[in-house]
Amino acid sequence: MDRIDGGAEASIYECDIFGVKALAKVREPKRYRVKILDDELRKTRTRREAKVLALLMLKNVPVPAVLAVGEYVIFMEKLEGVLLRDADKGKEFYEKVGNVVRDMHNAGVAHGDMTTANIIAVGNTPYVIDLGLAEITVSVEEKALDILLMKRSLGESLYAKFLSGYSDRNINYKTVMNRLFDIEKRGRYQVRTLQ
Repeated sequence: MDRIDGGAEASIYECDIFGVKALAKVREPKRYRVKILDDELRKTRTRREAKVLALLMLKNVPVPAVLAVGEYVIFMEKLEGVLLRDADKGKEFYEKVGNVVRDMHNAGVAHGDMTTANIIAVGNTPYVIDLGLAEITVSVEEKALDILLMKRSLGESLYAKFLSGYSDRNINYKTVMNRLFDIEKRGRYQVRTLQ
């Protein structure tokens, strides 16, 4: 396996499973944590992420297909595409991104880090990736925070297209947007500038 990426939570390795290009998301041990706690956190987070991916696959939300799951590793399909933050996509694509986030929220999942760095454009389809912080939840707050992160990731016109897709057939659109408005009024979420 060749390490191709990594963050605070896990390392990503490229591998081959029976001739199929795949990725292995491995939660490495953290030496600063007590070993028993570290083991339990890594197992729990791996199981939770695999469960979220499986649920979203069943609900036809575009996510990488899970191929296998171990104690600290998820093997998943390797998507051949470009991160949305690096992609040159027209405004209409962002409406599709809104549809995908809507479908994820309607399925009862909040991403936890919903930015253009966690969406891959595979052809004309946006795929949601890196669901390590995702939760199966009914929390309107968590869903509104996903929208806030997308708002901060996109310019005004792209965000408008995103919202157009997100609002279409969304069972909780008004509730989520009202909560977003409340969140933005809180001091810690306001954009501060130096003068």
